[in-house]
Amino acid sequence: MESPLLQSPGAVAADAPDQEVAAHYGDPAREQRALEEGAAFTDRSNRGVVRVSGPDRLSWLHSLLSQRLDDLKPFEPAEALLLSPNGHIEHHLSVIDDGEAVWAHVEPGAAQSLVEFLDRMRFMLRVEVADVSDEHMVITGPGAGDGSLAWPDVAGTTTRIVPRGEFPADLRPAGIWAYEALRIAEHRPRFGLDTDHRTIPHEAGYVETAVHLNKGCYRGQETVARVHNLGRPPRRLVFLHLDGSVDRLPAHGDPVEIPGGRTIGFVGSAARHHELGPIALALVKRNVPVDAELLAGGVAAAQEVVVSPETGANAQIALRRRAAKHG
Repeated sequence: MESPLLQSPGAVAADAPDQEVAAHYGDPAREQRALEEGAAFTDRSNRGVVRVSGPDRLSWLHSLLSQRLDDLKPFEPAEALLLSPNGHIEHHLSVIDDGEAVWAHVEPGAAQSLVEFLDRMRFMLRVEVADVSDEHMVITGPGAGDGSLAWPDVAGTTTRIVPRGEFPADLRPAGIWAYEALRIAEHRPRFGLDTDHRTIPHEAGYVETAVHLNKGCYRGQETVARVHNLGRPPRRLVFLHLDGSVDRLPAHGDPVEIPGGRTIGFVGSAARHHELGPIALALVKRNVPVDAELLAGGVAAAQEVVVSPETGANAQIALRRRAAKHG
């Protein structure tokens, strides 16, 4: 549903999939700095919120998702993936348990399909699944987890599930562009933008954050285990420093090319960062040289490795934890 903050002075609606919230409120660069400094919050109320209750909830979700959840402690945040039988990512979930139910927030428009899948998998177990997006929403702002439904997020921020309509009264709003720029700068992929229907966890670096490699069976595990043991996924996530002399950003889905015009991937997310300038994430073929100059939607780009071409048991993902300097 459309956020009431879109009626605020200066508010400009974002592009899909975030069209229900504001891209900015008239000053994107200042909003971004304010969010990073703990003086603003970002309205992410377009995200879906799912609640799973019942005494079997943790063991049941543990059997379905990529993360180890059977011993998840109350208010301990986690990330998890729902994979297809072939190991392709179908949903990315940020999850937390409050002692009575597991709460998850997912991409805009994804809650209903996730609930439908989970409902089909309940069988005789003591669980109840509900899309509660009409009653609850997601916001990102300052502060640490305090026994609430809270996750640490980009640049020292905290993301929370709160009752719908409860926006902070003492902070200025920062548009989704502000949050996205900080996310991209930390090399954090966003499901549905920096992935496609063929993406497997290793390609986007999700193995570092959303996959437990030593848990029992779950849907898609064979693909995860095979790539982890043998390495070399078909594609890899890269961070792009874009040519700042160009007055536009590449669009989501634009081709990424090497000199000569051969397409080797696609642009995921792009933004203007208040310190780094224009930046983007892209998914490219694994064997593209890590020092190759690229064109992203026609814009010259220098790449920075996020996922190593040899990703597997002996490789690490280069996620920037910029939050450390704010702690």
